[in-house]
Amino acid sequence: MEKNNKKKKEEIHEDPLSGEYKGEQAGDIPDDEKASGQDMFKVTHLPGMYKDWFLDYASYVILERAVPNIDDGLKPVQRRILYAMRRLEDGRYNKVANVIGQTMQFHPHGDASIGDALVQMGQKELLIDTQGNWGNILTGDSAAAPRYIEARLSKFALEVLFNPKTTKWKLSYDGRNKEPLSLPVKFPLLLALGAEGIAVGLSSKILPHNFNELIDASILYLKGKEFEIFPDFPSGGMADFSRYNDGNRGGNVKVRARIKKLDKKALLIDELPYGKSTGSLIESIIRANDKGKIKIRRIDDNTADKVEIHISLSGGVSPDKTIDALYAFTDCELSISPNACIIQDDKPLFTGVSNLLIKSADNTKKLLQLELEIKLRELEEAWHLSSLERIFIEEKIYRDIEECETWESVLETIDKGLEPFKKKLLREVSREDIIHLTEIKIKRISKYDVNKADEHIKGLEAEMDEVKNHLANIIEFTINYYKQIKKIYGKNWERKTEIRNFDTIVASKVVAVNTKLFIDRKEGFIGSSLKKDEYVCDCSDIDEIIVIRKNGKYLITRLTDKAFVGRDILYANVFKKNDKRTIYNIVYQDGRRGNIMVKRVAISGLTRDKEYDLSKGTDNSRILYMSVNPNGEAELIKVVLKPRPRLKNLNLEFDFGELAIKGRQSMGNILTKNAVQKISLKEKGVSTLGGRKIWFDDSVYRLNVDGRGKLLGEFSADDMILVITRRGTFQTVNFDLANHFDEDILIIEKFTAGKVYSVVYYDGSQGFYYAKRFVIDFSDKKQYFIPGDEGSKMISITEVEYPRFEIKFGGKNKDRKSEIVEVAEFIGVKSYKAKGKRLSTYFVSNIEELEPVVKKESVEESKEADEQKVERGKEIELDIDPDENSQMTLDL
Repeated sequence: MEKNNKKKKEEIHEDPLSGEYKGEQAGDIPDDEKASGQDMFKVTHLPGMYKDWFLDYASYVILERAVPNIDDGLKPVQRRILYAMRRLEDGRYNKVANVIGQTMQFHPHGDASIGDALVQMGQKELLIDTQGNWGNILTGDSAAAPRYIEARLSKFALEVLFNPKTTKWKLSYDGRNKEPLSLPVKFPLLLALGAEGIAVGLSSKILPHNFNELIDASILYLKGKEFEIFPDFPSGGMADFSRYNDGNRGGNVKVRARIKKLDKKALLIDELPYGKSTGSLIESIIRANDKGKIKIRRIDDNTADKVEIHISLSGGVSPDKTIDALYAFTDCELSISPNACIIQDDKPLFTGVSNLLIKSADNTKKLLQLELEIKLRELEEAWHLSSLERIFIEEKIYRDIEECETWESVLETIDKGLEPFKKKLLREVSREDIIHLTEIKIKRISKYDVNKADEHIKGLEAEMDEVKNHLANIIEFTINYYKQIKKIYGKNWERKTEIRNFDTIVASKVVAVNTKLFIDRKEGFIGSSLKKDEYVCDCSDIDEIIVIRKNGKYLITRLTDKAFVGRDILYANVFKKNDKRTIYNIVYQDGRRGNIMVKRVAISGLTRDKEYDLSKGTDNSRILYMSVNPNGEAELIKVVLKPRPRLKNLNLEFDFGELAIKGRQSMGNILTKNAVQKISLKEKGVSTLGGRKIWFDDSVYRLNVDGRGKLLGEFSADDMILVITRRGTFQTVNFDLANHFDEDILIIEKFTAGKVYSVVYYDGSQGFYYAKRFVIDFSDKKQYFIPGDEGSKMISITEVEYPRFEIKFGGKNKDRKSEIVEVAEFIGVKSYKAKGKRLSTYFVSNIEELEPVVKKESVEESKEADEQKVERGKEIELDIDPDENSQMTLDL
């Protein structure tokens, strides 16, 4: 019977649109039951129910799990962990398993989420002191089990996070305990720790910032000055914040690993990009190597407390080019999109990090003011009670209550005895105050010391005045609070991430050669799979290929396994975009019987797979001669004309150097109107482009040809660049734009052979100052010209001909007269390996470079040069001070 009824209910349902009952058994329902159908069936429409549930779930995840609160910068699980640890705090370490258990009184989501959040906070080493194996953020190793590791609150956390007098409370999820709504944090904790969370419909990503820089910025804000803050990552590395956008949505941060050249065959990665471990970084490098993007022979991970990844390069591979390739094709460079989202007034708010710091500074000021107000009330209350006790004992009011028979009469008698003194008190005398007086023991009254009581009250008054002064100058008090925090806790928080501007790395220029280009000229195919056809060059699978056909048509196309580009291919090779130094020297015939034209063009940028024309576009035009010159060379060609009547001279010579370089759409000049039988190369030419101007951009420490930074000069094929560092090393390098340079560059210039450099340095092992003069030789390796041991340092380096230095003495010889050293007379020019000559055996306090002196022989040379300039029509006035040691002045 029950089964039948159940079946009947299942087969009958109410149409939500019409409200009528439908189904196979609907006819069996009596009319009176249909009328009262609402009592039989409770209908809930699924869409509405799902809508409410989803909104409730989304709101809960956003407010209670994933997004930090603006008041204290903590997620609920972090706040509950810290509060539970504060309850356990006794100065000793606690098992993490115990902390997790205590936290579960307040957090209803299980031990796994609590343990993970606790480990993450412990690894940041700001709020929690750890003991045991807490994992390694560098290698990605996880922490040991909670039963094996211990934790306690740091001194910083105890000072900055907690104050029960200023904390607002709520009941825990089960109503058995109280927990803080938010902790009274007096520090920009959210920006120091960073935060990342994914909620329903939104996410938050706030990058960590430097401890000391946050304090400095807070002080600047309180002083009414402008400030700017940038993230600082625990893994170090380098970062480009040019598009940080104050941490708002739409911003972007590029982070890089720090890669150093050990030698020509080895690289070292000693700092990681944010968010990567050594394991994940090595995996990305191996993937790029397997795909042929880079070429490495071996990779070793020797990371312990510091990152140390050694990369051994394959033979013939440029280390500079490999560094760029690592940034282009591996996780050595990453792009991070910040998204500062926080909870304010129970609603998500998207804002910038500057606004977060401002709110934190204002909140800190507010909390400090509240603490001072509470302290002032406590001091006033202590002063009030102390004053009452003094009056009660000094005026012997306690004697008046001896004959009182009831409790109320005792209270009235004391109150009456206090009446003459009430005007001197800070507030009204309450019943509780009088009861307090009755509780004073006779022993205390008998030993009451008036002088001691006066000192105590004066001490309270001094403290009250001090607190009032702080309240009147709350901004200065807050600034001083920040300074004290920095002084006590800021010693080990130097910036780890270097702020840099990154240059854009073109992937096609740094990708390793991983395939070959072949060509079938007759049939018109190119590709990497035509291995039976003609080999052209080595290339990479992301290169673009330029193809020029005999009819003058050409195009740019991506390299594939096999592609048809048109019959009668004349030339095919890797195309370098925006290359204006590769010049095409061309001789073509305009149409079947047209003139013979000659032109020089540079092909720099084109639309891929679009066909262009090197000729005028006349039908049946054809290229008779073409050469491709990577440095703009202009050759001499021999032209043999076809014999015909009245044509006496059949041989012509043409020098492409006489022809200007123009755009690819130019028609060119007429070489001859006669038919040509043969064109051949008679003599190779030289570049007509001249030297290449090279600039050094010290913001990215890279060379460029775009005019950014310092102009180093105009460079030809054999010219070199001299690099001198602050560590006392020099090196000569070519002007390849792929070169990487160290950040401690002191001098970078075009190398000039025979130039004499004068150096003053301190020898750390000997403890004396030395001077030396030397000529720098070619060296592709770094060479030390001062001792390379620790403690040695370069004081000054100059290239003037006659430098002078003033030596000032200190210590026991501080009264000794300063000495002036003429370096050219003091020591001769020797090898850069020479130690030099000791400047003094006395204790030296300072060495300063003086204005150089121009000697007589230099003056004579200058006179000769001046006379030559006068002959060329330039007026020169030569003013020479009669004093031999004065400086010569030339007015041109």
